Amino acid sequence: MTSTDARAPWVARAVPYLPLGLIAALGATLAYIVRLPCRTGGWNDQVTVYTNFCYSDIYPLYFDRALATENPYFAQVPFDKQVEYPVVLGEVMQVISWIVRAFEPDRIAQATRFYDLTVLLLGICLVAGVLLMAAVAGPTRRWDALWYAISPAVVLAAYINWDLVAGALSMGMLLAWKQRRLGLAGVLLGLAIATKFYPLMFVGALFLLAWRTGRWRAFLITAGTAVGTWLVVNVPFMIFAWDGWRRFYVFSQERGVDWGSPWLFFQKKEWPVLGEVDVSTLGMATLALMCLGIAVLTLAAPRRPRLAQICFLALAAFMMTNKVWSPQFVLWLVPFAVLARPNWKPLALWQLAEVWYFVSIWLYLLSQSPLDRDDLGIGDDTYFTAVWGRVITIAIMMAMVVYDILRPDRDVVRQADIDDQAGGVFDDARDRFTLQTALRSVLK
Repeated sequence: MTSTDARAPWVARAVPYLPLGLIAALGATLAYIVRLPCRTGGWNDQVTVYTNFCYSDIYPLYFDRALATENPYFAQVPFDKQVEYPVVLGEVMQVISWIVRAFEPDRIAQATRFYDLTVLLLGICLVAGVLLMAAVAGPTRRWDALWYAISPAVVLAAYINWDLVAGALSMGMLLAWKQRRLGLAGVLLGLAIATKFYPLMFVGALFLLAWRTGRWRAFLITAGTAVGTWLVVNVPFMIFAWDGWRRFYVFSQERGVDWGSPWLFFQKKEWPVLGEVDVSTLGMATLALMCLGIAVLTLAAPRRPRLAQICFLALAAFMMTNKVWSPQFVLWLVPFAVLARPNWKPLALWQLAEVWYFVSIWLYLLSQSPLDRDDLGIGDDTYFTAVWGRVITIAIMMAMVVYDILRPDRDVVRQADIDDQAGGVFDDARDRFTLQTALRSVLK
């Protein structure tokens, strides 16, 4: 056997993914082009940033979080100037800042290089996330990953923050679970949670499906490995940089209602109860109720739901009840929304709502203090049409996913004679517990 013959099977498997990778690279490039008005100097004028829709956290945080001179979590700065992200992102920021500080003496130029290198990493994460998503979807639905590669909302939001790192880790976790590589799935899940907190919702999805199928061993291995991985990357900072480490958790707890959240509408309009109650408590209570509904649905559905469906519902519930809903959060949801229900009409409607919100938030900030540029910006009522546009379109998609779960014969993924393309040990698993069987056993 020649070396060419030995490589042929791997090459044959990789070839179908090449167009997706190239299109994802195009999406990453377009996302860079969108921010060129800022990249070429516009960052120094906030009005220019907002009117060109090119805002990014990456450039200003290089200075505002002392990355130009110190290391995240260990920096000798006031508590509110510590890096407010989990440790994996903090270390990504640290490594890139080390590189630019080593090769670029000028601090202003360092910040631009910091942005460029960060964007390069995020572009790689987008391409990786798209390819991993395509592998999760399988050969019958591989091209659904185009929604993640080049949809308008993804291009616009890609480089606002570091969310694409967590996206690649989450897709990697899902592929490892699909391939029943439980330890690897746990490692990637633990790293994803240590990057952005939202992948924690996937633990609940795995738990519910393990409960229905009785596949507890697989769940415990993955969850236990995730906990161990999270501890390995977090404990050193907890010991040696406690104040810097806890900044993210304190910030998340104490943060008030912020842009994008529907709770902001209730507060601005001074609704009774909804506009007056502590949102941390109300949001958690609302999320708990929605998660309870998802649990009942998972255990009562006539056929076991697919993993991607439950992940999507849990993640959407988390976003809708959160105190803040930043424009880049769309990156969290796109791959799971597409895997849950790859129907172009509701997806396109939601993407339009996300694009409208992306435009609206920057125009709205123009009219807010300290800029107060009413001549360039929009007011409350126009802005809140964008807020509720996102809520309503995601609620529509959630309702359609629930409908597919209750009517599995209408699920377009399962119409291809597939049970659960990302299910791993849940794929074709028999039910061990449902609410119907539990109720029958109680009534006997």
